[in-house]
Amino acid sequence: MEGPVLLTGGAGFLGSHILDRLLKQQVETVVLDNFSSGQQANIAHHRGNRLLKIVEGDIRDREAVNKALQGCRTIIHLAANPEVRMGDPEEHLEHNIRGTLNILEAARRHDIPLIAFASSSTVYGEAKTLPTPEDYSPMKPISTYGASKLACEALLSAYAQTYNLPAVALRYANIVGRRARRGVVYDFTRKLLVNPTRLEILGDGTQKKSYIWVGDAVEATLVSIEASVGGFEAYNVGSIDAITVREVADTVCEALNLKGVEYVFMGGPGGRGWPGDVKFMHLDISKLMTLGWRPRHNSREAVAMAAREVKNELSKVGR
Repeated sequence: MEGPVLLTGGAGFLGSHILDRLLKQQVETVVLDNFSSGQQANIAHHRGNRLLKIVEGDIRDREAVNKALQGCRTIIHLAANPEVRMGDPEEHLEHNIRGTLNILEAARRHDIPLIAFASSSTVYGEAKTLPTPEDYSPMKPISTYGASKLACEALLSAYAQTYNLPAVALRYANIVGRRARRGVVYDFTRKLLVNPTRLEILGDGTQKKSYIWVGDAVEATLVSIEASVGGFEAYNVGSIDAITVREVADTVCEALNLKGVEYVFMGGPGGRGWPGDVKFMHLDISKLMTLGWRPRHNSREAVAMAAREVKNELSKVGR
């Protein structure tokens, strides 16, 4: 990888794990984060590392972006409004789309050779083909979050063609693991630590999706960057399988050594967890696998590992 690297959202869940890997590989890294959802604790163990520079700033602030980008040669752009559930459309516009536009404009002015972007499986909407390949169409997001990610991909594609700015979009499935502070595994584990006899579950439990261990997602990200040969490319990043929400609940209960837990399903539109929730998501990851990457864990293994990590973390802070 051509460094130094600007890592936006580097104090977040995925960002902090990518930062761990970059610094382990002795890659000079600049983290740009406004710490609205990212946490200082996620990167505190790297304080004082001569390879790390932390800039507290917002991707919506062009001056902050330009300042952070000085001297960098690669951008890994993760910063965004992470709220998928009924997010504020204005927030998604400002953080995700306008923020990404600022990153692209700065990259164009600084002649950056490559930008990798954290997209999402939500860009596909309710795909009729499962597993869903990257060339699936038409892409019809059903949430403003998914729509904002697809808009960002369109911008990356346009800049790749118009300004010769190579770009890679990573369409992540549900990433789970240590330091996560949202998502179904985190929610289930937190609830069960409070009440180990009863679990409220959004939707009807038949929602079926892929879950990927954060370490696998990090490796996929770096492999896709190394493989870039210019232009715009999109890669699905997920596990080889998909499991239902009921299976997620079963797996979390097993990981926490709980038996006889009462499941209470909360319904939802069409059995979804919330309006805009994609009920069935399973990505075709064969394109990324041709680059030599393969997930080390399936969905159930990733969920079980993540539940144990969440339990350990919540136990330390007293939930």
